[in-house]
Amino acid sequence: MAQLYFYYSSMNAGKSTSLLQSSYNYRERGMNSLVMTPAIDDRAGMGKVASRMGIEADAQIFASEDDLSQIIKTQHEAEYIHCVLIDEAQFLSKEQVKQLTYVVDILNIPVLCYGIRSDFLGELFTGSHYLLAWADKLVELKTICHCGRKANMVLRLDAHGNPVKEGAQVEIGGNETYESVCRKHFRQYIWD
Repeated sequence: MAQLYFYYSSMNAGKSTSLLQSSYNYRERGMNSLVMTPAIDDRAGMGKVASRMGIEADAQIFASEDDLSQIIKTQHEAEYIHCVLIDEAQFLSKEQVKQLTYVVDILNIPVLCYGIRSDFLGELFTGSHYLLAWADKLVELKTICHCGRKANMVLRLDAHGNPVKEGAQVEIGGNETYESVCRKHFRQYIWD
């Protein structure tokens, strides 16, 4: 029976690496995986999912208004899909998460979503909010703060490396823009 999975963490926990490994495992066994990534994140190039470790794969891009169930159903009819893997799942809309439940429940295709749980102010992203509510399995991927504790929060940094306390929820960036920290250090920089 297919299930909807949400693998979540802060930045730099290996989400994309895990996604790419899962895709490789399916393909190594002669199965088809469909890797998908939002068009908004083109850091690795349009239609690519890449890991900081240097591995990458081609991906089907989607926009915020796209019907993922229809995209996946069409692809599945053309070539049997054994698994769907979604990178940067925090950028999914509520409707798109609902569409992924259709893929699992009606098309019987497992969907593995990988994303960040909360933004630089500690607020849930829309996609993460509904994945936390509706996923069958929740898996936290862990990374560490500079102090050695588990990092479960993320800071947005300005050009001088100082934490930012306001701005748009979405700003695409990597290590130059974000730092994963524990809640204690997040509190120190953002809440206190």
